[in-house]
Amino acid sequence: MVNRFYPIKYLFSFSALAFAYISFTYTGVGAFAVVIYAYAFIPLLELMLKPDARNLTDAEEEMVKKDKIYDWYLYVLIPIQYILLLYFLYSLKDLDLTWIDITGRILSMGILCAQAINIGHELGHRSDSTEQFLAKTILLTSLIMHFFIEHNRGHHKRVATDEDPASAKKGDNLYSFGLRSMVYSYISAWKLETKRLKKWGRGPYNLHNEMILFTIIQLVFTGIIFIWFGSAIGLAFLGSALIGMGILEVTNYIEHYGLRRKATGEGTYERVQTIHSWNSNHVIGRLMIFELSRHSDHHYKASRKYPILRHFDESPQMPTGYPGMMVLSLFPPLWFHVMDPLVDKVMASE
Repeated sequence: MVNRFYPIKYLFSFSALAFAYISFTYTGVGAFAVVIYAYAFIPLLELMLKPDARNLTDAEEEMVKKDKIYDWYLYVLIPIQYILLLYFLYSLKDLDLTWIDITGRILSMGILCAQAINIGHELGHRSDSTEQFLAKTILLTSLIMHFFIEHNRGHHKRVATDEDPASAKKGDNLYSFGLRSMVYSYISAWKLETKRLKKWGRGPYNLHNEMILFTIIQLVFTGIIFIWFGSAIGLAFLGSALIGMGILEVTNYIEHYGLRRKATGEGTYERVQTIHSWNSNHVIGRLMIFELSRHSDHHYKASRKYPILRHFDESPQMPTGYPGMMVLSLFPPLWFHVMDPLVDKVMASE
């Protein structure tokens, strides 16, 4: 049966918050505390630790499903995100900060914005309207509320096809892919929302259009920050939100790189299988991002909550955890050298 300490392991995802406090309090190297922790210390640690492919038994899974603590971890992070955002903004009022200190704090806040997107991602897949509202609430801090529309109604339907802007082809450069995905995912969200309204006999230019509503909310939110803190700090906030969006695109890049579903007709494809997403069982990365790296099962059955996501032997496995793979992707020649042979092997086995 599930160990009574099983839920405690997910408190590890809160560890980045302590480093955020350091980043927003100290200067010099301390301002980069979150960056160093997330993309240097953890990748090195995961290179030394063995991945864990174990799954819960059916009985254990049922126990986990009934335990609300896993949901409360997500709920609690929403007000914490807003508190840290405020602390970040106020910390930039220190006139003694150097440009290095400011850069470190913006990068650190950007990582928190990326974490917020991940929380919004998990809650956005829930069927409960309150949890969906909470998803939109935390996505606001990263100015990416349209992700709620595009990810659920676009990406999951078109994943691992050329029609999906968030599924990288083999040979795609991270940087060109990221820009393309960011732009076309946003355009896709408008198209999906217009299509939804048309189905209900409504035009696109009204507040029933969530894209219009999201735009207004985000403009008001950003405007308040600019008015209260000034243009310089407002621009720093925009920079952190953009970094969060960028980290999302890096994540998109590594999750489906080179994997493709077979076409069954014009615009139709085989059902999404567990071989259409890159998987990672590296424990630290899994805990840091609420099991997002067990991505194969997430796409196979998106309604499964994070603590019960499963490993499948046929799922293509990353050489290391998400943080390390994200760092690797920043260097395209190295990425292609490591990943292209793995892509060829996976696609040849279909």
